[in-house]
Amino acid sequence: MHAEKDCLTQGEAVVDAANLRPLRIALLGYRSHPHVGGQGIYLKYLSRSLARLGHSVDVLSGPPYPELGPEVRLVRIPSLDLYANPNHIRALRWRHLRSFTDTFEWWSMATGGFAEPYTFGRRVLRYLREHRDEYDVVHDNQSLGYGLLGLQELGLPVVATVHHPITRDRHLALAEASGWGHRMLIRRWYSFLGMQTKVVRQLEHVVTVSECSRRDIAAEFGRAEPRTQVIGNGVDTDLFRPRPDVARVPYRIITTTSSDQALKGFAVLLEALRQVRMTLPKAHLVVIGKLQPEGRNQRLLRQLQLENCVSFRSGISDDELVNEYARASVAVCPSLYEGFGLPAAEAMSCGVPLVCSTGGALPEVVGDAGILTPPGDAQALAEGIGKVLGNRVLAQALMQMGRQRIITEFCWERVAEQLTRFYHRQVLQNPFGLVKL
Repeated sequence: MHAEKDCLTQGEAVVDAANLRPLRIALLGYRSHPHVGGQGIYLKYLSRSLARLGHSVDVLSGPPYPELGPEVRLVRIPSLDLYANPNHIRALRWRHLRSFTDTFEWWSMATGGFAEPYTFGRRVLRYLREHRDEYDVVHDNQSLGYGLLGLQELGLPVVATVHHPITRDRHLALAEASGWGHRMLIRRWYSFLGMQTKVVRQLEHVVTVSECSRRDIAAEFGRAEPRTQVIGNGVDTDLFRPRPDVARVPYRIITTTSSDQALKGFAVLLEALRQVRMTLPKAHLVVIGKLQPEGRNQRLLRQLQLENCVSFRSGISDDELVNEYARASVAVCPSLYEGFGLPAAEAMSCGVPLVCSTGGALPEVVGDAGILTPPGDAQALAEGIGKVLGNRVLAQALMQMGRQRIITEFCWERVAEQLTRFYHRQVLQNPFGLVKL
């Protein structure tokens, strides 16, 4: 079925939007890569869905910039973009010294820090001071810089989406650290978390994507749970859909990983693959993403002698990604923690049977439409993969259940409609963020 018919709440969304005046919305993202990580994907689909409900939507983003639909305007908020420069130290120019923001961004990078959320906030504050009358709502996508508090003080209605507290990433990175020097570098890198904690506590309106993330925000950032609204992520069910004309490759496993972060559980999946191949020697893995050269997962790949049965694809288009899902016999999400779990949802929407950990919010997304295993348990993950590869009836049932769950619960039209109501009934009518019980 076509996504416009599949999304059960789309008709309701259009009717509801007709009763609420269209808004002028500024969506913010400090970096919005269209293919790596979820931030650019979130901005792309949220902006398009809000625009289709009749809102006027601008995306204010630092580089790398997102891919947006023709109905959405991109406002570029340039940074030094040090990650794109082959030599970070030499990236500084004399003209940058005239700007505290530019100099601070360079100095932070040179000393092992990550300043982009902070410097993006300063640049956005400067821009919106001049353009404040052009927007009804400013909605930030987890930059959480001090600039948001400045916008709030100006009287602009500000909302921030927190997908999950990055403190989780820091905890796991510290646990994996090889010594005190490594731990010092990790703490320096994540020093922006002090700022984000203060901003989340003081913002009047915060949205998160799962009940799990709402609990974690309360625990990590000290923001009371009732003060945070839960509105899940969405999936483009028209793009991410089954392709029956594409033949599935027997024993092909697919996963998505964007980094060597321990949080993503890729090392657990490699050990599970080793176990699966003991009984199913034709099993092989396609990874959407790439590993750091000579990083710990690259070394583990060699150590487990899996180099000949694991391949990597990166920089592919959305259409190519959907084709990769269509060729796979099973999708795996081994993450130790996810604030939502977009790759799992996209695989389900494509009709791929899913084996998934229970890390973070993944059970909220998957429900009973996939095989769930404890996070970090390679043996349980291997058993789940083996069940799907060895049982065609089970695989077919999971394919149908997964697709239907995403259509019903996680289409972008529903997300846009929920946010529209939140903007009107909480942000605009309740400007001081008072909790309505």
